[in-house]
Amino acid sequence: MGDTLEFNEIYQEVKGSWNDGRLRFSKQNVVYKSSKTGKVDNIPAGELNLAQWRRVCLGHGIKLGTSTGHIYKYDGFRDTDFEKISEFFKANYKVELTEKDMCVKGWNWGTAKFSGPLLSFDINDSTAFEVPLSNVSQCATGKNEVTLEFHQNDDAEVSLMEVRFYVPPSQADERQDPVEAFAQNVLSKADVIQATGDAVCIFKELQCLTPRGRYDIRIYPTFLHLHGKTFDYKIPYTTVLRLFLLPHKDQRQMFFVISLDPPIKQGQTRYHFLILLFSKEEDINLTLNMSEEDVERRFEGKLSKNMSGSLYEMVSRVMKALVNRKITVPGNFQGHSGAQCITCSFKASSGLLYPLERGFIYVHKPPVHLRFEEISCVNFARGTTTTRSFDFEIETKQGNQYTFSSIEREEYGKLFDFVNAKKLNIKNRGFKEGMKGKIDEYSDSDDDQHDAYLERMKAEGKIREEGNDSDESDGGSDESFNPGEEDDDIKKKQKDSGGPKRPLSAYMLWLNSNRERIKSENPNVSMTDISRRAGEMWRQLSKEEKEVRQEYEKELRCQKESKKSGAKKDERKRKSAGGDKDRERAGGNDSFKSREFIETSEESSSESDRKSKSKRKKVKPEMIKIIIRRSISR
Repeated sequence: MGDTLEFNEIYQEVKGSWNDGRLRFSKQNVVYKSSKTGKVDNIPAGELNLAQWRRVCLGHGIKLGTSTGHIYKYDGFRDTDFEKISEFFKANYKVELTEKDMCVKGWNWGTAKFSGPLLSFDINDSTAFEVPLSNVSQCATGKNEVTLEFHQNDDAEVSLMEVRFYVPPSQADERQDPVEAFAQNVLSKADVIQATGDAVCIFKELQCLTPRGRYDIRIYPTFLHLHGKTFDYKIPYTTVLRLFLLPHKDQRQMFFVISLDPPIKQGQTRYHFLILLFSKEEDINLTLNMSEEDVERRFEGKLSKNMSGSLYEMVSRVMKALVNRKITVPGNFQGHSGAQCITCSFKASSGLLYPLERGFIYVHKPPVHLRFEEISCVNFARGTTTTRSFDFEIETKQGNQYTFSSIEREEYGKLFDFVNAKKLNIKNRGFKEGMKGKIDEYSDSDDDQHDAYLERMKAEGKIREEGNDSDESDGGSDESFNPGEEDDDIKKKQKDSGGPKRPLSAYMLWLNSNRERIKSENPNVSMTDISRRAGEMWRQLSKEEKEVRQEYEKELRCQKESKKSGAKKDERKRKSAGGDKDRERAGGNDSFKSREFIETSEESSSESDRKSKSKRKKVKPEMIKIIIRRSISR
């Protein structure tokens, strides 16, 4: 048996929803990593004291208990996995994996047992169901009755709202009410936020981007309280997944991002990220509402009673100590302008994309965090509106696609080098010329292949520069703007419909004369195979035969062009002759006109003058007199 056992597609129940992940048993610990959130459960081997194998809805499951009172449950195992897991536990953990049957009688009368963070309902010493007390949001009592309300999960199709337990009166101990005892056991482990005691510290009027507004942040030992003019939010530290400290592109502001799961709710809106915006120039003197001994015992030197510095540093330092999680900052990436982020647009809003050491994060509307391990591939796409920008597309393993558009073309090389260094799978052709490094086993690009998209953009730039140079050389030393130059260039680019067609090459003329012969020799061959066969026959011709053929075809083209030019000359002669005859029929000499012709022409001209005058703008009588006088004086 090896040193580790690994299992994929193992599920963990989180507030009514099944999250898949990977589970690994090693000699030192048991590690489970969620595929959805990336959260890691690390159970040291020395703390394991309980291991049960149970039949559950997703096949078989394992229930693990620790000496610290924590319970972990993982489902999705096969029946054949029991033997190897049992042997591994005996050899490495000195714990026996016991089989435990669940009660499926459907009775609703039994015994409630509190074991650590679980409430189990047993029938004849067999467990019917278990309730994780961390899922309880409220506990209410009545006469001989206790009602438990639960946190809701947006990912669950069906949610359990509440469960009611009837507690019969006890005659053994009249001093303690069994209903109150039941409720106290539930509340001791439930995830019910009760603002008792004083806050550790308070930050006044902090600017918050999501949810938008200014909030007073009160830091309590177990939760964070956001107090605003309209809404209040209470955030338990257990729901905080990650902390980010990100510099703004202007180098004058800082983002502090708190990732939450489950998110905070306001009506139908869910906020998975809490984003605070700070100015680097804003300082603060902070005093914790604790004694120095309590601060030293609680935070072990991470915080002190009196602290001073930048506001964003104080907030991030206090959150790191209370949440007990690392703060993620941008890595070694630097964009074209020297900043550690890229300006882009996601959906309808403009924001900043930060390439991190283990993922990407977009700030701020809507915030998006993508880990490298959940990314299937990336794609560099041409911009839809202009060639001076490109789109960066990220596709996840769940099939979701995120498109960050309107990225400046100068950022392409830096972003491509970063993606390539992180060994992400590039959908389109990806590797630069001369770049050395290990090839990603998931990548379909070769190490010596050049980047087609980068070469295409360089070629377009050269063509644009050559066009500008040719415009300057045609214009000479005159640098004045001529509005007609652009129209002349467009006319030059347009194809002359009356011009001659481009002559065919020697190969095409030879192919037209020999195509039928090749078809007859190969009757059951497709058109592509015929073209391939013709190319092979043309390559087999000697140089002298090709030159003779070219001379013959050149003469043939000259004869055809001379015939076409002769036909065009004859057509022009016929048209000119017909025009002369028409003029002779109309009256012969234009200088002589009869009296009747003069009168009719004058009448028609007078009518046209009247029509044009009616269309013109009306002129004042005074202006008419002035015009008449001037004409008379002249």
